Amino acid sequence: MDRRPTIIDVASRAGVSKSTVSLVLQNSPLVRTETREAVRRAMTELGYVYNRSAAQLRQSNTGLIGLVINDLRNPFFTEFATSVQMALSAKGFACVLANTDEDPALQAQVVVAMLEHGVAALILSSAYGEVEPTFEAIARAGVPTMQVLRRAVADVARFPFAVPDYSAGSRMATDHLLASGARRIAFVGGLAGREVTEQRMAGYLVALAKAGIAPLHLPGRPGRAFGREVALRLASEHPDIDAVLCFNDLVALGILSGCAEIGRSVGRDLKVVGFDDIEDCAQVWPGLSSVRCDIAEFGRGVAETVLGWLETGTRPLAETVTPVTLKIRASSQG
Repeated sequence: MDRRPTIIDVASRAGVSKSTVSLVLQNSPLVRTETREAVRRAMTELGYVYNRSAAQLRQSNTGLIGLVINDLRNPFFTEFATSVQMALSAKGFACVLANTDEDPALQAQVVVAMLEHGVAALILSSAYGEVEPTFEAIARAGVPTMQVLRRAVADVARFPFAVPDYSAGSRMATDHLLASGARRIAFVGGLAGREVTEQRMAGYLVALAKAGIAPLHLPGRPGRAFGREVALRLASEHPDIDAVLCFNDLVALGILSGCAEIGRSVGRDLKVVGFDDIEDCAQVWPGLSSVRCDIAEFGRGVAETVLGWLETGTRPLAETVTPVTLKIRASSQG
């Protein structure tokens, strides 16, 4: 090797992860004896020298808090991240932000990097999929971590979870549509089998069951393109559908565009309600009704909770559910 070996070279030679090498270098008792020996043997073979003073400098960054978001392209998550960052800054903490783009492997990578740079805590809106490497690394490091908006692991005693009351929101929205005269309501968007989809559908299913109406879920990736596609499909395949509750506002905004394209009147021919109440909802025409999660206030609350955990040792509740409201605009009023 014609360059100075790195911790990645040691990990590759020993057949372990970079985070495991870091734990060995820190003399962590979490590493098995045989693994520790393999890492130290690889260090000797490569001539790796551990710069302890530099490592201690990295670990002294107790003013750093990691914020890991599954999709910063979605304005809902962007507003949440901005709110958290501003609240942390006001208390003198710096925020290290990463977008995982719904990739669990990338998520594990950025979380390990944040841990190695000495973040004092983590706030994680997780990707779905193989999330075990992410949470195993966090557990080994013992860093206070909150799950937010999406529960990726069930162990909320170790990784507390905070979320708006999605179920109540979908119940409010469905009851509103029924009261507005809708008789056949579809739920549009969200991938089947994901907890967040089930939560956002829960109140919808309860309200329709009470009204004696059969539900219809049109699953899909929650973006504008899918919403536009569904608007065209509804007109040709489900002409009896007269209202839709959408997984998020991006799907709903796409439906508004699709309806404009085919000349279908939103509010009269098809009532539409979104979810999240991002800023665009009040700016489009017709104005988009939406379940308001007050994500900015939610973000400030999460930041305050994590700071309390760090500064006073006040551990968050295992699960925190915050209230939502329904913002009614022209898209569902007729």
